[in-house]
Amino acid sequence: MPKVVMTFPEGKHKVLTMSYDDGVLADRKLVQIFNKYDIKGTFHVNSGLAGTGERIDKEEMKQLYQGHEVSAHTLMHPTIARVPKERIVTEIIEDRKNLEQTVGYTVRGLSYPNGSFNNNLKDTLPYLGIEYARTVHSTGTFNMPDDYLEWNPTCHHKGNLLNLAEDFVNLYKTQYLYMMYVWGHSYEFDLDQNWDLIENFCAYIGKKDDIWYATNIEIVDYTKAFSQLKFAADCSFVYNPTAISIWLNVDDKHIIEIQSGQQVDLNV
Repeated sequence: MPKVVMTFPEGKHKVLTMSYDDGVLADRKLVQIFNKYDIKGTFHVNSGLAGTGERIDKEEMKQLYQGHEVSAHTLMHPTIARVPKERIVTEIIEDRKNLEQTVGYTVRGLSYPNGSFNNNLKDTLPYLGIEYARTVHSTGTFNMPDDYLEWNPTCHHKGNLLNLAEDFVNLYKTQYLYMMYVWGHSYEFDLDQNWDLIENFCAYIGKKDDIWYATNIEIVDYTKAFSQLKFAADCSFVYNPTAISIWLNVDDKHIIEIQSGQQVDLNV
């Protein structure tokens, strides 16, 4: 029986994802930095506040965030674990509707506003079309999440970012999958006058051959697609019924792409 494990695309074993909240004007500069270093971000937006104060207009979002992901952050940014269930539905569904009309694709993720959530809210999210939700509880680790509806990041960008980046880049054991997940608010770089922090981070960690640069939803879709692969009982072959390619490491020797709709012999 071949030894088969999942890898990230092209056989990579590390993934970096960035997560920024509120849809503020400083996202313009942050997106430019991400694009410069081929890094992908997920931007969680309160559509009911768009265009007010220091927030991006809805008309600008589709072009600004092209190549990245726009995700929900609730309509009006309440401390959502404290509101009635009727408002929870409105806050999430209306935010999704507005954002989907703006960017033209299905919005399936969320970051909890004010970091507020509870188990009842988590249980409700799948019925509202939400497949992942990010917390504000930084772990300081590079583990893959056990629960995408309680997705804990590695760190806020104020939290030992450059040292963690060095640790992440130096990870070499390919028998593990590692994820670095950074979150924050782009306006904090203006307040703290430290845009050099994120610029230096991206310059250091970007464009690495062994790192997959992904949005939040791309990670969710990839791991879910792997779980839907149809393996023979002895793992001698596999069929991919999903819409995306999945890469496998076979016997620590071969990286094999399993394309959408393809059945592949794994006895290589």
